[in-house]
Amino acid sequence: MLNIKILGPGCANCRKLEAVAREAASAAKVQAEIVKVTDMKQILQYDLLSTPGLVVNDKLVSSGRIPTVAEVQKWLSA
Repeated sequence: MLNIKILGPGCANCRKLEAVAREAASAAKVQAEIVKVTDMKQILQYDLLSTPGLVVNDKLVSSGRIPTVAEVQKWLSA
């Protein structure tokens, strides 16, 4: 099972990124646990310059933007 983290304070972009991640996971037919991380101390551990951030299996793959569903699918299958 993949571990996906959405890093951010819970803003509209964070919610949009979560929706994209969920859609990509179901489209790619992968089991994924999606966790929202809103604690700044935890977020800063990922060397994130701007939110929202997307972490797949503890690797930061995107920050400061909302990737497309296709991009997220690629990261999930990598």
